[in-house]
Amino acid sequence: MSLSSLFDAVGVRGFLHAHRLGSASEVCHDADAPVVLASVVKVALAYEFARQVAAGLLDPADRVRATAADRLGGSGTSGFADDVEYSLRDAALLALSVSDNTAADLLFDRVGVENVRSLLAELGLTRTTIIGAPRDLLRTIIEDTDAGRPLRALDPLSTTASTPREMTALLAAIWSDPGAGAQVLERMTAQVSWHRLTAGFPADVAVAAKTGTMPGVRNEIGIATYPDGTAYAIAVFTVGGAETLRRPDIDRAIGDAARAAVDQLRS
Repeated sequence: MSLSSLFDAVGVRGFLHAHRLGSASEVCHDADAPVVLASVVKVALAYEFARQVAAGLLDPADRVRATAADRLGGSGTSGFADDVEYSLRDAALLALSVSDNTAADLLFDRVGVENVRSLLAELGLTRTTIIGAPRDLLRTIIEDTDAGRPLRALDPLSTTASTPREMTALLAAIWSDPGAGAQVLERMTAQVSWHRLTAGFPADVAVAAKTGTMPGVRNEIGIATYPDGTAYAIAVFTVGGAETLRRPDIDRAIGDAARAAVDQLRS
């Protein structure tokens, strides 16, 4: 089944780039189209955090406190009823494992949005933009809703966005970094969502990944490593479908498309 057919079958437009790490082999499907990152941006945040720790600029044991003013609602400490304190490294883990927006906000405060942008520029990811932390994205949603206009958060030309190709380039940089990058991949393997990329691969394939979800937008990027040691960076983005967060058929299509792309590379 072709990549187009997999996406068409669930009523979405799909964008994909898969790259065999350490080689020039790739599979593309609208790989250079602009796409909304949503929580996928937390991968870049976590990498810049790990780099600053490695450089001695941040102490991973430093504490942050999530108060009522920080809680946006959602998973992790974002949905807590009470204030809580944790370390910066645990904030990074929460941001990647359960996509905790409050933890990401607090980490962005310490790491600096401009420093994450500088990382992207250093890596040559010129088409990747970050408007701010999760709280800044929420602010645009509230403003647009109150004004009765289309949400900028769903427009890749007006919000935090990238392309599938640039996201696999980010993953390649992380994979090739045995220090800070290895820490990021370890935290990505702790992601609790196994219903997209991970679901597309056999149990003996290790997958380190990060989802991104908004109404009508479902994404995931990650690295799949086979028992023979061959690793593949994969970025799959979809737009469309019912504007509900629960669409298991689209989730399955993301995993199936990722597996189909890797199968092409392995053949």
